Amino acid sequence: MSFAKWVGGAIGWSFGGPIGAIIGLAIGSFVDNLKIGETPLLGDRQSSGQRRTYRKQPNYGQQRSKPKTQSGDFEVSLLILASIVIKADGKQDQRELDFVRQQFTNMYGKDRANKAFELFKRITKQNISTRQVCTQIKQMMDHASRLQLLHFLFGIAKADGLVTEDEIRQIYTITGYLGISSRDYESIKAMFYNSSDNAYIILEIEKSVSDSEVKKAYRKMAKKYHPDRVGHLGKEHQEGAEAKFRQVQEAYEHIQKERGFK
Repeated sequence: MSFAKWVGGAIGWSFGGPIGAIIGLAIGSFVDNLKIGETPLLGDRQSSGQRRTYRKQPNYGQQRSKPKTQSGDFEVSLLILASIVIKADGKQDQRELDFVRQQFTNMYGKDRANKAFELFKRITKQNISTRQVCTQIKQMMDHASRLQLLHFLFGIAKADGLVTEDEIRQIYTITGYLGISSRDYESIKAMFYNSSDNAYIILEIEKSVSDSEVKKAYRKMAKKYHPDRVGHLGKEHQEGAEAKFRQVQEAYEHIQKERGFK
């Protein structure tokens, strides 16, 4: 599959707005006239030296429902946010880059991962408005998929063995722009750290709650993080979501063992 066909067939709403502009600049020489039917997606080059134009998204505030997020929409959103986090501490660690490539290989296979990583390298060279990108994602992507994005970003930050304060601040900023609550942020963050209270933080409860409240919290979090919640993104993302789901189960089992209830 050519690079152009891979991009054109994988992406839906992210062809518009600020994300579409970033994709267009990143693709550059790869795509001149990528179209579906007669509708220009990344904009046609009218003549040599002229600027490209990009299809605009509808007014987000007037949309009553979110369009369906395709696997490619998630993929591109992930690449852009990953580039922001990787540059948060002013450098790009090779282990973080390797983590991104490996995760994409695990999810999509080697051929698609290579194309995604080629796009990723071009995206990292751009100056990106975190607020604008996250606003588009928040308006167009469902909550469960946004939680999956956050989980991946923490994985990138932890890939080099050290999560810096700059990376934490950047991920926290992204969390707010994505419309993710601070409790969900702390829950996912706790999946990447070792502490005596992590199990409770993952389940979003205080250590003083009753056993029945622990069970209730587990059922709630298991439902929130269930892989089926991102089933519309394809099998590859369901498998990625299983990591969060397992950590919720492990947190619950840890508390069960600690308290001695069944």
